Amino acid sequence: MRLVLGTRGSQLARTQSTLVADLLRGRGHEVRLELITTRGDKETERPVPELGGKGLFTLELEEALREGKIDLAVHSLKDLPTEDAPGLVVAAVPAREDWHDALVSKGATLMDLPKGARVGTASLRRKALLLRCRPDLHVVSLRGNVDTRLRRVQEGAVDAIVLAAAGLRRLGRKDAITELLDFLPAPAQGALGIQARADRADVVAALRALHDEATGRAVHAERELLHLLGGGCSVPVGALCTPEGHHLRLRAVVAATDGSRMVEGEGAGGDPGALGAVVAARLKEEGAQEILDAS
Repeated sequence: MRLVLGTRGSQLARTQSTLVADLLRGRGHEVRLELITTRGDKETERPVPELGGKGLFTLELEEALREGKIDLAVHSLKDLPTEDAPGLVVAAVPAREDWHDALVSKGATLMDLPKGARVGTASLRRKALLLRCRPDLHVVSLRGNVDTRLRRVQEGAVDAIVLAAAGLRRLGRKDAITELLDFLPAPAQGALGIQARADRADVVAALRALHDEATGRAVHAERELLHLLGGGCSVPVGALCTPEGHHLRLRAVVAATDGSRMVEGEGAGGDPGALGAVVAARLKEEGAQEILDAS
């Protein structure tokens, strides 16, 4: 089958799309990449939460899918809204990469950074967890592609940055990681979502061959929790679902962006959706909604 894969133009997006394209080519399909610019790529100066967050890096790709300009799109699943866009479906979730947050500095670990150190991140969740751990830090908003952010550390504009370990590993920049943090990640961090039109059964079938069931179940629980908390990709919610025998264990956290308050919840079960609902309810009982409303 001949397929057109839509991708954002950043190095990471193109690398992730190429990974999926190569998997499809290995199954006999012809794949061509089509570059598409999103609002999130154009507006790089303002923090993501100020721009609305939801669909910031996905809307233009979704429009291209609906119009038939492309056959599939590859997203970092953590950036994709938890509800399927009208007429579209996440057809496959390949095996997950490293889910950790990674600290990048000139050698200092998080606890060894000097008092008042400047740490760059575009994530409210990372800001909240950094300040929860080190209230003295000066967390600054930092966007841009991975190379730009890494350069800010080397130039001394910031003392450290926090990025997804998965992106650094996919880009062959594992060497840049100073420390893997034990923060709970953004829901579905490290996983890719391959999106297609719901009415293209042929494309969906081709993509399903790339689906990893264990990853799919884990991220289903994490994203269901996020959905029930009413959050998008920019809210201070962390969640991680892991296998535990024949069941799944889901741990989650909601933290105030100034680090002053944090609620945690966890649960275990066999049904990912039900598990996400149970843990979301427990978080709400502990006051998670108040924290989210104030974010």
